[in-house]
Amino acid sequence: MAAAGAGIRLHPACRVRQEGFGLLFYDSRGPRLLFAETGKLLPADFYGAVRNRDELPEGLTDNQKRALQKFVTQLLEKGFLREQ
Repeated sequence: MAAAGAGIRLHPACRVRQEGFGLLFYDSRGPRLLFAETGKLLPADFYGAVRNRDELPEGLTDNQKRALQKFVTQLLEKGFLREQ
């Protein structure tokens, strides 16, 4: 559960969709694309709602969690996700 006023969410100018390889992020401010080979580990709509930074889908291995946490940091740095 995210603390009040804390969390991350997809930037309003960005869209994401599921592809065979994983996720495709599109930033209409650029336009910029980001291809993420996440397979089915992260649903396309996962960051449509505000999430705690460490919140990830259920059933992941420790290695998958670490990889996705690193990926979330990259998405924040590139502006596809933003902190609330």
